[in-house]
Amino acid sequence: MLGLGIIGWIIIGGLAGWVASMIMKTNAQQGILLNIVVGIVGGLLGGFLLSVFGVDVEGGGLIFSFVTCIAGACLLLWIVGLVRGRTKV
Repeated sequence: MLGLGIIGWIIIGGLAGWVASMIMKTNAQQGILLNIVVGIVGGLLGGFLLSVFGVDVEGGGLIFSFVTCIAGACLLLWIVGLVRGRTKV
């Protein structure tokens, strides 16, 4: 695990959530707090999925963790869009 602390995870989560919301075009619907939550939950989701497939997520470094957070946040936003009926399969 990266030695960032809670403030580092909030910053990385916020940035990853913001980038993911820009990619998924949901930025107008989200505020900074939701971006942080989406980024952190997306990071957990992305890290879990990569570890299921045997990828070493702990040794990846800062950039790998950031990309994992963005990918997981995009996946999370896509799933939420499917549930709400706003995204097509």
